[in-house]
Amino acid sequence: MVGGGQLARMTHEAGIPLGIQFKLLSDTPQDSAAQVVGEVVVGDYRDLDTLRAFAQGCDVITFDHEHVPTEHLRALEADGIPVRPGPDALVHAQDKGVMRAKLDAIGIPCPRHRIVEDPADVRRFAEEGAGFPVVLKTVRGGYDGKGVWVVRDEREAAGPFRAGVPVLAEEKVDFARELAANVVRSPHGQAVAYPVVESVQVDGVCDTVIAPAPGLAPERAAHAQEMALRIAKELGVVGHLAVELFETRDGRVLVNELAMRPHNSGHWTQDGAITSQFANHVRAVLDLPLGDPRPRARWTVMANVLGGDYPDMYSAYLHCMARDPGLKIHMYGKDVKPGRKVGHVNTYGDDLADVRERAAHAAGYLRGTITE
Repeated sequence: MVGGGQLARMTHEAGIPLGIQFKLLSDTPQDSAAQVVGEVVVGDYRDLDTLRAFAQGCDVITFDHEHVPTEHLRALEADGIPVRPGPDALVHAQDKGVMRAKLDAIGIPCPRHRIVEDPADVRRFAEEGAGFPVVLKTVRGGYDGKGVWVVRDEREAAGPFRAGVPVLAEEKVDFARELAANVVRSPHGQAVAYPVVESVQVDGVCDTVIAPAPGLAPERAAHAQEMALRIAKELGVVGHLAVELFETRDGRVLVNELAMRPHNSGHWTQDGAITSQFANHVRAVLDLPLGDPRPRARWTVMANVLGGDYPDMYSAYLHCMARDPGLKIHMYGKDVKPGRKVGHVNTYGDDLADVRERAAHAAGYLRGTITE
């Protein structure tokens, strides 16, 4: 697996029961996954020679992020190394311009958009019908709100162009809430879909995920799942695909972003689904039969634990575990920094209000914003 973050850490954990030998290319020995994986290569994923040396002896390469250069992935494939998802699929998660063009071509509903050249072009885009404010995104490299700007006029639009990279303009959707449809697809075309979830964002970062999305009409949930499965098939995805969605106030479902790896909106599956997103990603990239994605409980809630001014979260385990024996805590082994994702908690049960309160309390107590 290329990338040593928490997604690699949890994917490695899912492979242990299958006896899979896991090899990791990590930026540093201190990265989240590098702390627990037996065979770790420290190196730069942007260097082709490093990637080629790492790939020797591997049966398959997969990723915990989308940042490996597309041309490097093509070189690995040319060397005979299976790459899953392959470069032709992964480019749609790497390049927002490519993604939007492809989704347009296959008839998937998206926000109004186009590539813009300069601030004056942003103003023209707004005048074409979207109006201000406009959302601007760098086509590559953005995540968790980084590389995204909401601008109210032409003057504010100058900032994103200073980096000298292509910029995508999108209408600012008047959405009622954000949803996510998570699916997994294997090389021979088997695919499974998890329940559609509601994703609650705070300051551009996922805070809470509720599975399944409360109050989502069954036909709309089925439509979102079918759309995600179609995207996976049309793009040739192998492994996990997260389709981030807007549910608009007028009843539409629009695609916001794609991620071709395990995803924050699927962390609830570790404790709330028969087969987790991580286990199914492992099965998919190894071309094994996929597992059952159905939920174990009526409701599961995932809450991210963000770092604060309270660095020692381990002492908080006493309170959290005693208060809620059903609570599941997943920490990533990261140094605590304000606003940094350092773990998550999962709760589940039959009463949604109770499940949400338990998750929010545990995440807040571990962060230090709740003290009793």
